[in-house]
Amino acid sequence: MALNLLSGGAAQALVGRMKGSREVQGTFGAVGAMRDKLLGGEPCDVVILTQALIDALTQQGHVVPGSAMPLGVVKTGVAVKQGDPHPDVSTRDALKAALLRAPGIYFPDPERATAGIHFMKVLKELGVADAKKDGLRTYPNGATAMGEMAKAGEAGVIGCTQVTEILHVAGVELVGLLPKEFELATVYTAAVCTKARSPGDAREFVRLLAGDEAAAARAACGFE
Repeated sequence: MALNLLSGGAAQALVGRMKGSREVQGTFGAVGAMRDKLLGGEPCDVVILTQALIDALTQQGHVVPGSAMPLGVVKTGVAVKQGDPHPDVSTRDALKAALLRAPGIYFPDPERATAGIHFMKVLKELGVADAKKDGLRTYPNGATAMGEMAKAGEAGVIGCTQVTEILHVAGVELVGLLPKEFELATVYTAAVCTKARSPGDAREFVRLLAGDEAAAARAACGFE
């Protein structure tokens, strides 16, 4: 029996590395969208979302108490197309200048994706949201945003999403993390859904993703 998994895009590469011979039917996207799918009744054995959302879902009775295990911290970074020069994004002023120079700014859903919500706040605080209004290009999740940026015909475009999604997508390169004052470090957690058809298999997979066996894979995928 296949495991049905609803997950934030941050964990897609890790699940792909660790599923082995297991049949896993995974849906990956903005954490808010994945939460809504679960609440809407979509079949789910394992859910991987931010710690805060897992805590809320546990209280609401959608996650088995005591089944949650943290996978690690994921930070948010800046990316460019593979082969493009890497702009300086290490300070507030440098990041603002790089964003203003870019013909297009790619990032995930600013209403339901963790990184998208945060980055839109950064854009507004820097005064870039209005100045580059026509150049903002948002997508349902970070992986899609990076994939579209990789295919962009323009040179010098820039993107922002979680590091795990940048590392997972071919054709883009990680430039660096957001400046310290804008840092976003998110704990992602895996848990068993209360309506899991095979709770034992679901628990085993959660333990695998969070355990020592997957430590190297988590690091390679961008978890800290």
